[in-house]
Amino acid sequence: MEKIKVGLLGLGTVGTGVVRIIERHQDDLQRQIGCQIEVAKILVKNIEKDRTVEVSKDRITTDPDEIIYDDEIQIVIEVMGGIEEARDYILRSLDQGKHIVTANKNLMATHGREIIKKADEKKCDVFYEASVAGGIPIIRPLVESFSSDRIHKIMGIINGTTNFILTKMSEEGVLFEDVLKEAQALGYAEADPTADVGGLDAAYKIAILATLGFHADVDINDVSVEGITKISKQDVQYAKQLGYEIKLLGIAERDDERISLSVQPTMVKKSHMLASVQGAYNAVYVYGEAVGETMFYGPGAGEMPTATSVVADLVAVAKDMKLGVNGLRESRKLSEKNMKSENEIFSKYFVLVHVEDEVGVMAQIAQQFASCGISIDAVIQQPKNDKTFTEIMITTYLTSKANINQVIRNFNMMKAVRKVASVYRMED
Repeated sequence: MEKIKVGLLGLGTVGTGVVRIIERHQDDLQRQIGCQIEVAKILVKNIEKDRTVEVSKDRITTDPDEIIYDDEIQIVIEVMGGIEEARDYILRSLDQGKHIVTANKNLMATHGREIIKKADEKKCDVFYEASVAGGIPIIRPLVESFSSDRIHKIMGIINGTTNFILTKMSEEGVLFEDVLKEAQALGYAEADPTADVGGLDAAYKIAILATLGFHADVDINDVSVEGITKISKQDVQYAKQLGYEIKLLGIAERDDERISLSVQPTMVKKSHMLASVQGAYNAVYVYGEAVGETMFYGPGAGEMPTATSVVADLVAVAKDMKLGVNGLRESRKLSEKNMKSENEIFSKYFVLVHVEDEVGVMAQIAQQFASCGISIDAVIQQPKNDKTFTEIMITTYLTSKANINQVIRNFNMMKAVRKVASVYRMED
C-alpha cells in the first residue's frame, strides 16, 4: 500500500486544521502507518472563498459524489457539521465500502446507531473521537480502556463556551449578558449561542458518552436539559460564599441498570477537580467500579485540538487497513434503555427563596421540606439591606428530584414566598 487517499467533507475551522496536520506531519504519519496519506478531494460550498490553508483548486469540489463514488478514496472525513446532509453522505460512503471519521456530535447522538449498524454490515470502521470534548481523548478510553470495568457515572464540563462564561462571572463578578457578548467577540460563542448556553450542545455529547459508557441505547431525547441563561451574578456569589463554583455539567448515572441523563448548572465543591477547570477548557470525570475516579482534561474545541483528534482517528483507521481488520473491532450490543424516574434520581440541592419578612416564615419553610421528606443541611438568612423581602438559602442532604420538585411547587403556592429564585444540584 503506497498511499491512502482521503476525502474531506468540509473545509471550515476543523477541516482546515486536518489539512494542516496531514501536510505538516506527513513524515510522522508515514512512520506510524507505513505509507503516505493524501487528502485527494475536499467538499466545499464555495470554491472561490479565501482560505487560510493553501489547497489547489483541482482538489476542491462542490459535488459530494466526486468523493463518495471515487474508488481511489478509501477514507471519508466528515467535518462539515449539520445532520441530514452529513448523514446522507456518510451512509452512501459506507455503501461504497469507505471508512468514516467524523467530528459531528449532533449526527452521532441522533443517528449514530444507524451509521454504526451500516458500518458493521459493510465491514467498515467508524471513528468519532472528535465529536466530544475536542482534543481530549475520551471516546476511545470508554470503548477500549474501560472495557473490563463497569462505569457507574460520567460527569463533565463538555462545553467550552459556557465554562468560559461561568469562569468570567465567578472571577470578575460580571453579568451573564455582558460575558456572552465578550465570548462572541472572542469567537468562543456563535452569533446565535442558543445551542451552547441552552445546554443542547452538552446534551448531544453526554448522550454519546452514556451510550458508550453504559452500552445502552440512549439518545438526545433521554437527556433532561437546562442551560445557564438564568444564572445570576448573585447565584455565583452565593455559591462562592458556600465554598462552591457553578458549572454546567453533563451527568450520566447508572445504578442497577437504571440510567439518568442530564445537563444542568450545578454547584461543584471547590475541592472537587472539576471546580478548578477554567475558561474554555473541558474535563470529563469517569467513575468506574474497579478503577475508581479518573479525569480527562484539556481544550474542548478549536481548530488544532479538534483536528488532532480527527487525525488520530484517521491513523487508527489506516492501521486497521494495514492489518486487514477494518470493521472487526468488538461491537458490543447495546442494551435497551431503562431510565430512572424522578423518584430514583438523588442529589443534594441548593434552594434560594425570597420571602416576606414576617414572624413564622422560617418555620413554614422548614415544615415544607419536612412534609416532602427532605432533610435540611443548612439555612442561611441573608442581610436584608435595602430589599423589601428576605432571602433565605437552604442546602439539603441527599434527596430525590421528585421531592425537591414537590417542595418547589409548594413554595410557589405559599403567600409568604414571593418567589423561588434559584434551585441547583450540588456535587461534593
